[in-house]
This record gives sequence, C-alpha cells and structure tokens, in this order.
Amino acid sequence: MITMQNRSSDLDVVAVRAFVLVADFKSFTRAAQAIGMTQSAISLQLKRLEARLGSRLIERTPRSVELSADGAAFLDRARNFLTAHDHAIADVEMPSRRLVLGISDHAAGPELATILSRVGAFDPGLNLDVRIGLSGELLEGFEKAKFDAVIVRRERHRRGGETLFEDEFGWLAAPVFRHRPGDKLRLAMLPAPCGVRAHAIRTLDKAKIGWIEAFTGGGVSAIAAAIAAGLAVAPLARRIAPPGLLDVGRGLSLPPLGKSAIVLHSRVSDQRLLGALRILTAAFRGVVRNS
Repeated sequence: MITMQNRSSDLDVVAVRAFVLVADFKSFTRAAQAIGMTQSAISLQLKRLEARLGSRLIERTPRSVELSADGAAFLDRARNFLTAHDHAIADVEMPSRRLVLGISDHAAGPELATILSRVGAFDPGLNLDVRIGLSGELLEGFEKAKFDAVIVRRERHRRGGETLFEDEFGWLAAPVFRHRPGDKLRLAMLPAPCGVRAHAIRTLDKAKIGWIEAFTGGGVSAIAAAIAAGLAVAPLARRIAPPGLLDVGRGLSLPPLGKSAIVLHSRVSDQRLLGALRILTAAFRGVVRNS
C-alpha cells in the first residue's frame, strides 16, 4: 500500500517517467536507452520514487522485471501525472515539433500501434509523419533528406545504420495451402524492387526450385490476406506473420531464408526529437524481445 512518505516534497517528473518506462518495457536496459540514462541512474530514480511513496513499485529478479501490486495500482496515476505535466508546459516550453519517419513494410509489424502509443505518451505535443514503404525506396528518400529517420531492412549492398534487432524469415502459408509435387511453388510477394522478394527469388533460383508469382500485393497486409486465404506461400519475417500461419519450408524442402537486420538511419539532432526517437527504437526492441 502506498503511504506517501515525506509529504513535503513533490513527485519528481524524471523519476515518475523512469518508472513508467520500466513498467512499459519490463526492462531497465530498454528504459535507460529510451530516456538516455544509464541503468544505474534509472535504478536510483526508482529508489527515490519508492522512498517518496513508501512502497516497492518494481519486483526485479535476474530474469524478469515486474510491477508489484502497489506498482500496478500506481501506474495509471503515474501516466495521468505525466500527461498533466506535459500538457501544462507544452505551450510554454515545448513548441510543436514534427518527426518525419519512414518504416519498412517488412519491419512495421502488428506491434506498430503499441510502439507509436509509447512515443505519443512520452511527448503528447509531438507531431508524427510516418510513411510505410519498401526499404530501398525509404533509404533513397532518406538520402534526399525527405525523412528525419528511417527504420528499414538492411539491404545487401548498404552499410551503416544502427542495428535494432534481427528478424528470422520463413516460408509462411496457411494450413489449408496445398502444393502438389512437381508443380511450381506458388508465391505471394511485394512487387519489385522489394529486397525480400529479390532475396527469396535468388534463394529459390540457386536451389533450382521452380516458382510462379501467384499473388502480388501492394503491402504486407495484402500478402498476409493472400496467404491466410491459402492462395500461396510468402517469404515473411515470422514476427510480422498473422497468427495461425505455418512455416512450410522444411515440409516442402525449401532452402532457408535466414535472418535480416532491421536498422535505424537518423539525421535527428534536435534533443526533443532525439528523445522521441529513443523511445521509438527502445519500444521496437522491447516488443521484438517479448514477441
């Protein structure tokens, strides 16, 4: 039960924000990355907040970070406190900023809504302009200064960028999909110049496996619908595949597709935008780690 020790002192905004980030990411490491602090500094902020409230908020073991009962009860109030604080100073101290961000369709995944909500909670006054597209095209736009930052799949001929995580790819299909021996493999893919498409075709051609493009989709959501309907097999990261699909690679004797790095390229220098970008990348790492 929270007893609010030392009532003469106010809650510290930094400490409350650190608590919320640890609660969201379930990781001191991710929280530290997001707020631009060290893990020891995050731990110190949590200890000060717990001392102020007279209650333990976080239960930490070598393998997990969980909210205590008091921490869970305090979390909504902590969010409300931060929202009220941020709105109170928004017009005075935080003029409007816009972050123009490109995210690869093969990287966005079903967690995108959760990731963007973390950014919105961190900075309610931030305006986001998010474009979903092919990695190569987004990188070209970044090089022409059309984006502040891009999160893309690392292309074979590209270097640089900060690696956020690695996706493992597979040959995904619905349980109802049927492939008759001797027939060409029916594929569902994004149109050229998609890098995943090119990699899948190279892999099949090298293994001398015949294929036919049975479905071409304008986005990963269209590809997911096609394979869920049993029309074809798709080369997809397992992380972004809809529930219920199977990796049929071994059963059809298809060559493995391997892993692909998801990387961040950024030219952001504004401290407020950098903070939002840290939250975004920490959220990406967090949801992938927990998926």
